[in-house]
Parts: sequence; C-alpha cells; structure tokens
Amino acid sequence: MTRIARLDSRALVRVSGPDARPFLHNLLTQDVETLAPGELRFGALLSPPGRLLFDLFLHGEADGALLDVAADRREALLQRLGMYRLRAQVTVEPADAPVLAAWDGPAEGFTADPRLPALGGRRYGGDIEVNATEDDFQAHRLALGVPDPAADALADKTYPIEANFDLLNGIDFAKGCFVGQETTSRMKRRGTIRNRMLPIAFDGPPPPFGAEVLNGDLRAGEVLTGRDGMAMALLRLDRLDGALTVEGRTVQARRPEWLAVAG
Repeated sequence: MTRIARLDSRALVRVSGPDARPFLHNLLTQDVETLAPGELRFGALLSPPGRLLFDLFLHGEADGALLDVAADRREALLQRLGMYRLRAQVTVEPADAPVLAAWDGPAEGFTADPRLPALGGRRYGGDIEVNATEDDFQAHRLALGVPDPAADALADKTYPIEANFDLLNGIDFAKGCFVGQETTSRMKRRGTIRNRMLPIAFDGPPPPFGAEVLNGDLRAGEVLTGRDGMAMALLRLDRLDGALTVEGRTVQARRPEWLAVAG
C-alpha cells in the first residue's frame, strides 16, 4: 500500500520573475536553466568555501522555481537569497503549500524523488489524505541509507560530497559556476574524499549526536541522527575495516547498494 505523509520539517520558498532561472543557476549546485515546469531536482546552496548551507529540492515553475528547504532554515535562506539578489529581476518569498512524500507504491500527482527511486515521490500542495507520519518517512529514508543533510550536516561544517550529493544527483558538475564550485569540483576531480555519510547498525537506542566512532584506538568518525538499531555517521573511508565501536558498543558500517563508495 502506498504511504503518504506530510513533511512538516520542510517549507517552501518561491523564486519567480524574468531573472529567476539565471539567478538560481549561478548560485546552486544544480542546473536550473534546463529545469522544466513540474520537474524536480535535488541540489544545495553552499558557502563560498564550498560547505553545505542549505539542501534543496527545486520544483520547476513557468516563471521560476519552488524551493523545498528545511522549515527551520527557510528564513535564513530568504535572507541569503536576498543578499545575492542585487539588481536581478526576481521575487523571493515564502510559499505556504504543504510538502508531502509518498513511498511504497505509486501516487497520483507526486514527482519521483530525484535522489533515489526507492525514496518515492514528493508533492507540493493539494487536498491529499495522509496515512503515515513524517517519522515513518524518516525511518524509510534511513533504512535506505540516505542522509538528511538538514539534520545530519551542521550548517557550514560539511562538504556536499561528504553528504553524498555527488551520488544522489545533487551536483551537476557540467553546469559551470556556482557558489563553492571550485572546492567541490577539486574534491571530485582529485579523488580527495576522505569522509562520507554511511549508515551504522547496532543494538538498542542510538548514540548521541556527535558521539565518536572508534576503530580500535583510532577515531573513525562521528554519529549523526538515528533511531533504535540504526543511525547515520560521518565516517573516514580508510578506517572502516575492523571492529568499530561507539561508547563501548559494537557498531557495523553498512554500504547501501546504491552507494558505490569512492575514496
């Protein structure tokens, strides 16, 4: 049975006007110039040094795009886009439609999640009956080993490749310039990727956010968000082999099938 939930942790920003597409295209990691109305893409707005500030879904509209962002970061995004707007002929404003997710089957009016087909689809607005909770959706996402950058990546601390944006269709390396592009492209080109977010499995409740993952006596990473039995962790790729522990408990790093880890 298809499950549908309202994602109250997400909110919307509408960017419209004659310059909306080039304005966003020059800022974000995703190609916005070719974004068709109704199409959904995944991307981010980075800091100039190339660290994650906002993870975003971009839903194409006739005169711009609808941005799906963490609800508690919407005001900060509005301010950031306002800072970049300058003389561009764009309108940047909040939009009030709910963000909905559907999974475990088809759902009319939902657009496929661009990160991973198994995640299901997303929809913005509409009189839709829900039969699941946001917590159900987050459990589904975590079971697939897909991080939630808004929760797992502290703002301006994590590189997008560490959060697997390059493997989840979140970066268009062929589009040309975007904020933070130099660092992001250099990491990918040189293969200097030391850390990635991976799921870890364990018995019992999740360790606290930031708890150290050890490989013997060596630091192997840190725990991010999770639930009983599973969590995301930012792990060093060169320290995955061997016995991993967190606060004395044994944990196992998992490589989801979709994630071909590149070190």
